[in-house]
Amino acid sequence: MKIFRLLPLALLVAVLPLRAAETDEAAKRWAQYEPSFKAFAELDAAQPPPAGGILFVGSSIFRQWANVTAHMAPLPVLNRAFGGSRTGDQLARFDQLVPRYAPRVIVYYCGSNDLKAGAVPEDPAAIFARFREFSERVRARFPATRLIFAAATRSPDRVARWEQVDHYNALARAYCAATPGRVFVDLNPALVDANGHPRLELYRTDKLHFHPPAYDAFAKIIRPVLEREWAAAGGARP
Repeated sequence: MKIFRLLPLALLVAVLPLRAAETDEAAKRWAQYEPSFKAFAELDAAQPPPAGGILFVGSSIFRQWANVTAHMAPLPVLNRAFGGSRTGDQLARFDQLVPRYAPRVIVYYCGSNDLKAGAVPEDPAAIFARFREFSERVRARFPATRLIFAAATRSPDRVARWEQVDHYNALARAYCAATPGRVFVDLNPALVDANGHPRLELYRTDKLHFHPPAYDAFAKIIRPVLEREWAAAGGARP
């Protein structure tokens, strides 16, 4: 009996270091993005963006889309992606990202960094669950806001994890198909040639991030969908 009484305490002692490590990691990741959010606040103070526009969020694939506003003009686009972020970071920073802008439409790209992190790939279902939580938080706060999920790219730097990329995208595609106000957009067709091989000329030397012509191609894919969703959300005609 004494052994069984000691078991809960032993389990607690074993779990505490794990929770402490998770807390430390979360604190480090929060601090990592403070400069980005300080810069966002300064931009907002200098030129307050009107509420009810189109908000791009996500990781560096969107952060480096420097001319996304020009690509989508005259649609009212605001880019608040922050590089290196994972799906958990989008949740952690949700209250700083979404409510202050009250967007009619959100365009979301995140998950690539989750899929790359760690020696062992994380279960795509867990990564998808965090995107779904982001989506449901949006719905709870802004029921009429529409959300476009841009597919994780099958970049040449992570060929070994393409199966996980495809799994994550498939889960997001199915969710969007079954959920009103949610749309899946696949960017990958723009990144391969007629034989299905990656168009390496579109990638920087890290074989993950893109040269400007890739964003030209993304704009051609995303813009028609964005125009449709903007109209559906009651946005003013450009």
